[in-house]
Amino acid sequence: MWILLGLIFGLAILFSMLGLGGAMVYNPLMLAFGYDFKTVVAPTGLLLNGLTAFSAAWVYFRRGLIDFSVGVPLTVAAALGAPVGAWFAQWVPTRTLLLVFAGVVGLTGAHMLLQSRRPEAAVRVRGTPWTRALLGLMVGSTVGALAGMLGIGGGFLFVPLLVALGYPTKVAAATTALAVVFSSFSGLLGHWAVGHWEPRLMLGASVAVVVGSQLGARLMASHRLQSHHLKRMFGVVLLLIAAKFILA
Repeated sequence: MWILLGLIFGLAILFSMLGLGGAMVYNPLMLAFGYDFKTVVAPTGLLLNGLTAFSAAWVYFRRGLIDFSVGVPLTVAAALGAPVGAWFAQWVPTRTLLLVFAGVVGLTGAHMLLQSRRPEAAVRVRGTPWTRALLGLMVGSTVGALAGMLGIGGGFLFVPLLVALGYPTKVAAATTALAVVFSSFSGLLGHWAVGHWEPRLMLGASVAVVVGSQLGARLMASHRLQSHHLKRMFGVVLLLIAAKFILA
C-alpha cells in the first residue's frame, strides 16, 4: 500500500496543476494493485478527486483565478448528476464502464493536444453570461452523471469545455477545480449509499492527495508554467490512460 500511496502523492501534484481530481489515473492505478472497481476503486477515486480539487481550488480562489459566472451553474448541475450516475453504476457491467471511460478520455486527450498548438489570448470568452450559464447547466448535469458512474470527477471534460468557450487554460483549470469538488463528493455519497467503502485505503490516500495537491496548485498559480505546456501535458496523459484501458 505504501508504494500505491507514494504514486498517488506524485499524481496529485500533476493533476492539481490541471484543475483535476486525478481519478482518471488513480482508478487504473488502484485496479493494477488488485482492488475491485465498483466497490473500492470508484468510491475511493471520487474521494481522492474531491480532496485534490478542494485543496487546489482553495489556492486558486485566493489567487482570483476562478470564474464563478460559469463555475457555479457547472458545479450545481454536476453535483446533482453525479449521485444519479453512481446509483446506476451497480447495474452496468464493469467492462462496459471501462470501455466508456477509455473512449471519453481518449477523445478529450486528442482534443487538448490539438488545442495546445493554437495561441491563447489573455481574455477571449465567447457568449453572454446567460448562454454560458445555460451551457454549464446542460453539460454539468450530463458530465456529472457520467463521472459519478465511472468514479471520476468530470474535470477532464470540463477543462476542454471552458477552453472551447475561450477561457485561458489557467482560469479553466481553476474553475473546473470548483466543479470537481462538489461532483466528486456527491458521487461519493451515491456509492456509500449502496455500501461501497474501504476506510483504510481511503484514509491513507486522502493524506497523500491533500499534501500533493497543495504543492501542485501553488506551482501552477505561480505562473511558471505556460498554458500550452499544461494542455500538452494533459493531452498526453489522457491518451496514455485511454490506451491502457482499451488494451486491458
